[in-house]
Amino acid sequence: MRIKNPTQSIAVFVCLFLAVIASSATAAQRPNIVLILADDMGFSDLGCYGSEIATPNLDKLAARGLRFTQFYNAARCCPTRAALLTGQYPHAAGVGHMLQAWRPPSYTGGIGPHTATIAELLSAGGYRTYHVGKWHVGGVGGKTPGANHPMRRGFDRAYGTAGGGGFFDLRPLYLDEQSIEPEPGFYATDVFTDYAVKFLDEHGRTGGERPFFLNLCYTAPHFPLHAKPADIEKYRGKYVDGWDKVRAARFARQQSIGLFPTETKLSPRDPVAQAWDDLSAEERAEHEQRMEVHAAMVDCMDHGIGRVLAAVDKLGATDNTLVLFLSDNGASAEALDSWPNPARGHKPGSVIGTAESHRCLEVGWATAANTPFRMHKMWAHEGGISTPLIAAWPRGIAARGELTKQVSHVIDLLPTFIDLAGEKYPQKLGDRELRPPDGQSLAPAFAGAAPVARTLGWEHEGNRGLRSDDWKLVATYRGEWELYNLATDRTETHNLAAEEPDRTRKLAETWQAWGDKVGVIPWQDLPGANYKPSAGYRKKSEPVAP
Repeated sequence: MRIKNPTQSIAVFVCLFLAVIASSATAAQRPNIVLILADDMGFSDLGCYGSEIATPNLDKLAARGLRFTQFYNAARCCPTRAALLTGQYPHAAGVGHMLQAWRPPSYTGGIGPHTATIAELLSAGGYRTYHVGKWHVGGVGGKTPGANHPMRRGFDRAYGTAGGGGFFDLRPLYLDEQSIEPEPGFYATDVFTDYAVKFLDEHGRTGGERPFFLNLCYTAPHFPLHAKPADIEKYRGKYVDGWDKVRAARFARQQSIGLFPTETKLSPRDPVAQAWDDLSAEERAEHEQRMEVHAAMVDCMDHGIGRVLAAVDKLGATDNTLVLFLSDNGASAEALDSWPNPARGHKPGSVIGTAESHRCLEVGWATAANTPFRMHKMWAHEGGISTPLIAAWPRGIAARGELTKQVSHVIDLLPTFIDLAGEKYPQKLGDRELRPPDGQSLAPAFAGAAPVARTLGWEHEGNRGLRSDDWKLVATYRGEWELYNLATDRTETHNLAAEEPDRTRKLAETWQAWGDKVGVIPWQDLPGANYKPSAGYRKKSEPVAP
């Protein structure tokens, strides 16, 4: 702008000064946001959700905030991340398969161009945005960044990996848009924490009055079971009694802290998992080690979260920072390590927890991790789709250690964040037409509002489900519909489908209407559908690999 005279110069200066003051006032009212996502962590793997694993930092976070007892994900890693980032169900967002009406000729996978990410919307509203850790929605992994790389979907800084992998040698890695190699002494959980702290420190130096959004996506405790020796040592001998007794103890603690009513029934052990006492001594010793490493991975992540929260406090930002913690799906019962698998880097005879080993938690301990629910990652039963959600925000959430029964889903996070930031969801972003989000803001729940009824849908690899108010319709791939009243049977132990055929039929019609709306394609109609969704699920007759 050209300044024609001194009077105009003064007027322009005053206008700019007032604009800066207004902007600063608005920024001061909007919360910073730290979103922390665990990977394959079960519903009961935190102390504040019933676990014996030491998670003091997350327990303290829960004590100064709100815990959700009925919060849901999308059953698996990449569908959950797509839904979380975009506020749309995974099918509509483009992960799994995309709504045909929104599929451009240039589409090559990942979240589609008809979506806007949390980072894109918050960035447009003046936030500085940072991603650390697992991305898993496309755009990362090749020689050049793709259209869905974090830096091209609204993030100012990014460090992480495309998907999962080993914890001691994780590839591919990127820093902003550059591919990098793991440094000596690399351990993924610690390095992700390091970069989260670095980005927060950087924000303190260069961010000015702008609020920040940190998307911190750990790969812990996803397989392979890798942990540092000192962390494993803390849990030596703690799992000698096996998954049945651990599960019973966790359930008793969950009831004592009010997560479930005393009349709730513990679901039966997964039928694929043997009773602990029926295993041989060698099998018990081997599975005991698996759980020791799993616990060590969760413990290490909690320690890292403590460092991140300390970095927020160092900025003087704790009072006005919304911190949320959740998991992308239930614990995994996959047994991809049952036999030597060079493609995954497993070395027969290697010690569980080391870089040479590629071990999984497997079905027995996964059942314990998902206490008190049935099934696991990939299924639409409660064990596959239920996650802890801790929300703490001293300035904006009055709850201190309380529980909420509000039924919610990861699709609600984007609407929540833009609501709290004072933003509106646009119809277009640049030259991209956007599909509206499917979720709704959690701000009323944060303010202590009474729970409201929700209707939510799921489909993953033919496993499907629908929750409508307290009623849950659910089925496995090619299985019959099951019906549960979650108000009295959250653990899905009493199938009411035969007793309530009309309700079952009507809910099935509702599920189909939901599926048509978001773009679900029957699993058997998709290319490669001869793959069995539970292919990695070990059967009783299969021996434990040496």
